[in-house]
Amino acid sequence: MQIQITFAYTLTKQAIKTHVPSLKFRSPKPKLNLLQPSTLSPLSSNLILAILKSKIGFLEMNLEVDTKPSLLSSSDKLFTHTLTDAAKHHHQRRRRCSSSSSSSADAKPRDAPTRLNRAQSISHAAAETYLVTRLSFILLRYLGVGYRWITRLIALGCYALLLMPGFLQVAYYYFFSSQVRRSVVYGDQPRNRLDLFLPANSGKPKPVVIFVTGGAWIIGYKAWGSLLGQQLAERDIIVACIDYRNFPQGTIGDMVEDTSQGISFVCNHLAEYGGDPNRIYLMGQSAGAHISACALLEQAIKESEPEKGESITWSVSQLKAYFGLSGGYNLLNLVDHFNNRGLYRSIFLSIMEGEQGLQRFSPEVQIQDKSTRDAVSRLPPITLFHGTSDYSIPSDARCSSKGRSSSKANSLRGKNTYRFVSSRSFKRG
Repeated sequence: MQIQITFAYTLTKQAIKTHVPSLKFRSPKPKLNLLQPSTLSPLSSNLILAILKSKIGFLEMNLEVDTKPSLLSSSDKLFTHTLTDAAKHHHQRRRRCSSSSSSSADAKPRDAPTRLNRAQSISHAAAETYLVTRLSFILLRYLGVGYRWITRLIALGCYALLLMPGFLQVAYYYFFSSQVRRSVVYGDQPRNRLDLFLPANSGKPKPVVIFVTGGAWIIGYKAWGSLLGQQLAERDIIVACIDYRNFPQGTIGDMVEDTSQGISFVCNHLAEYGGDPNRIYLMGQSAGAHISACALLEQAIKESEPEKGESITWSVSQLKAYFGLSGGYNLLNLVDHFNNRGLYRSIFLSIMEGEQGLQRFSPEVQIQDKSTRDAVSRLPPITLFHGTSDYSIPSDARCSSKGRSSSKANSLRGKNTYRFVSSRSFKRG
C-alpha cells in the first residue's frame, strides 16, 4: 500500500496520543520520509490511514491503494486490531455526542419560530397565484386568444358563480332524492343509460316525457335535464332523460341509434315505473332536438318500408306528440354559422359523417323528399319552440348569425320572445 500525504509527523503523533492513549511508540521513533513513500511499512501505512479516517479526514490527501496482499506478522496484526478498535471507539463517541445534541434540540418547544408566520404564508401564496395568473394570460395571448375572449371567460365564470346556489340545489336533488332513478341501463354501449324522475304520488298511471338533452353533439349528458325532471315530477309527470354517445366517442349515426334504443326501452318498460302507455311524449333541446327528430323520422321511414325486414322495437304511433326546443333541423344552412361560432367546419363534418351526412341528417330536407311521403304521414303532431334571439342556433337557418327571422316565417310572435312553428309547417303543408 502506497500513501502520499501532506501533513507533519508531529500532528500525526499528537493525534495518535490523543485518541489511543494506551498506544506506545517504539524506539527509535519512526521517521516518515515524505519524499519516498515506498519506505513506509504496511503497518505504518495502515496506522496513518486509520488515524486520518477517524480524526483528520478533512485534510486534503491523495491516496493510491495497492490491492496486492501484504504479509503481516502477528505483532503487526495485533497492533492493527488495536488501532481499529480505537477508531471504532472514536466513532461511537461522536455518535453519542450527535445524539445528545439532537435530543437537546428536540427538548426545545416545537412551536419555535422556524416557519414563516401566517401573514407571510398568505402573502407568498397570493404572489404565486398572481404570477401563475399573469403567465397564463401571456400564454393565452401567444396562443392567439385575445383579451376579448379572456374577459368573456371571466364573465362566464362570474355568471356561473352567481348561479351556483341553484345548481347546488338541483345537484342535491339529483344525487340524493329517492324519486330519481339514475343510470338505468337500456343498451350495451357505455353511454346507454337514462335517468328516471318519478312523482312522489304513485297512484294512477302518469304521463311520460322522454327528454333528449343538448350539448353541441359533444358535451351532451343526461344530468342536464335534472331541472326539467324535477319540475315535471312535481307536476305528476314521469321524465326519462336519455344519455347517448357524444363525439368523438360516436358520430351522429351512433347518437341517433342510442336515442332510438332509449325511446324503445321507455316505451316497453314505462309500466314498471307507473307510466301511462297512451301518454308518451318525446322532447329534445338544441342538439338533442336535432337528434331526437332524426330518430323519430328514421323510425317512421323504417315502418314505411316493411319489405326491408328491419327489426322494429317501438313505433312512432306510440308517441302522442313531439316537442322540439331550439333545435337545428337544416344542417346545410347551419354549417357556416357553426363555423363562425367556433364549431369549425372540419369538426362538424366529422360529427355528421361527411358532406353527405348533412343532407341525410337534416329532417327539414328529408321530409321534402317524395320518397319519404309515407313516412312523414306516420309522424305524430310536432311542435317546435325557438327563441328569435337565439345566437347558438338561429330560429331560421336562412337568417344571419344574429338570429333575425325572415319576413316569410310562418310564426305566431305577439309580444313574446319565442317563435312557434306549427306541426303542419314542419310536415310540409
